[in-house]
Amino acid sequence: MSNAAKFSAAEVITLDAFHYLLHNPMLAEERSIVSGCPYLVVDLNKPPSDVVLISTQGTDKWRPNTIVIGVCSVPVNALAEPTQALLPFIDVIADGTTPEFLLDAALINIARQPIASTALIQVLRHSLSVSVEQALILESLTYSSLQHGAEFLRWLRPKDLKALDKPSREDFDKAVLSERSSNHLTVTLNRPTKHNAFSASMREGLNEALLLASTDMSIEQVTLQGAGPSFCAGGDLEEFGEARDAAIAHLTRTTRSPGRLIYTLRDKITVNLHGACIGAGIEMTAFAERVIARPDAFFALPEVGFGLVPGAGGTVSIPRRIGPHRTALLGLSGQRIDCATALSWGLIDAIE
Repeated sequence: MSNAAKFSAAEVITLDAFHYLLHNPMLAEERSIVSGCPYLVVDLNKPPSDVVLISTQGTDKWRPNTIVIGVCSVPVNALAEPTQALLPFIDVIADGTTPEFLLDAALINIARQPIASTALIQVLRHSLSVSVEQALILESLTYSSLQHGAEFLRWLRPKDLKALDKPSREDFDKAVLSERSSNHLTVTLNRPTKHNAFSASMREGLNEALLLASTDMSIEQVTLQGAGPSFCAGGDLEEFGEARDAAIAHLTRTTRSPGRLIYTLRDKITVNLHGACIGAGIEMTAFAERVIARPDAFFALPEVGFGLVPGAGGTVSIPRRIGPHRTALLGLSGQRIDCATALSWGLIDAIE
């Protein structure tokens, strides 16, 4: 089935109609998630008329509060220049090269988790127009809000968290290892039996190591790697739902952010990825300027499926590597992409 055929039952509007919508706040409100419109489809195949070829500057304030999916039968970079001018107002592109499994999964997630899906898009719309620091605060505030939303609580409720094993003291002490050799610091995520699931103890250990590299000017190179079969399989599900104070959780994320520290050290850090690089495993590491992956590495952003958005910097780091359209598709779908796809998109820099 072609990507366009997937939307046969949805409202599909022309670029002219979409441009008019951008200039009409009443129409934009009608295409809102709170008005029962989970997504809007725009046909990109037919160029806009000459009347539409006016400046779109300032129309951002009337963008509908729903997900805008642009559909075309050719690669998006082959579209005519007038159409290209409207692409910044499109959230997801489904063109002739879009993997069907990603688009299928995205549409399922939008139907199941419409609030989290829309929240992800709202954050991505602003991520590239503000500083990294501001974008991280926006992501964290959104994440904290969704932690108390119905979709996350519905996902969380069936799980017997109390029955799950808690990290041992040994796990806390050794969650992150640091080894220095001359001017080189090697930092290793060290929960191999849990695929380096990103826990609070790991966050604290990683922050400590990165702060050392930030303050000690004699450290000229930092290598970040993971022990065991995976670099990092994402947030530790055993800790999900424990942070019930949204304000404290937000302040913890923004003041003790490994992603922010990796960003400040980006020209010194080389990240070596392998196995599962899920959620935090790719979100924080994408801030580094040199990200190398083994052929067995795979990548995913599963948070929307939980009723959340990426919370380890993914809405900030990843669009700066692969653009907001692909970030939206990856985040909405929650599906894995392989090493070859990640390299072709620019999510990683090399496969070795």
